[in-house]
Amino acid sequence: MRSAKLEVTVGLFVLLGMLALGWLSVKLARMELVGGNYVSITARFASVSGLKSGASVEIGGVEVGRVDSITLDPEEYEAIVILKINKEIEIQEDAIASVRTKGLIGDRYIKISPGASDTLLKTNDQLVQTEPAIDFEELISQFIHGSIE
Repeated sequence: MRSAKLEVTVGLFVLLGMLALGWLSVKLARMELVGGNYVSITARFASVSGLKSGASVEIGGVEVGRVDSITLDPEEYEAIVILKINKEIEIQEDAIASVRTKGLIGDRYIKISPGASDTLLKTNDQLVQTEPAIDFEELISQFIHGSIE
């Protein structure tokens, strides 16, 4: 009898441990198992050099979402970036999305500068105003070759 209680207790403990590890791995991978509490917004950039899926989206230095995917528009040769923004965050239609760098040689992320419009973006809407990533190699090359004014 005592042995059966011990086996059941150990079994429950192992099961709880496995569930905790599964939950932790999903959270660390930033995966969504069910729907999610976000709004998908699209932004088009001339260049997103160094930006990767999963990069953070920030407003005022606070993370408000993630980059879901990056694809290329074969007709316009622009990068199409799909952003997942928390539903609680309201993005105005005249907001500006910029590709920025954390630190001098850090990771790239999207910075959103809020707009002043009363019209808010909804799921599958597009941010019209964007600023591409600054290409430091190109700037240095222009400086060395004397074509910077």
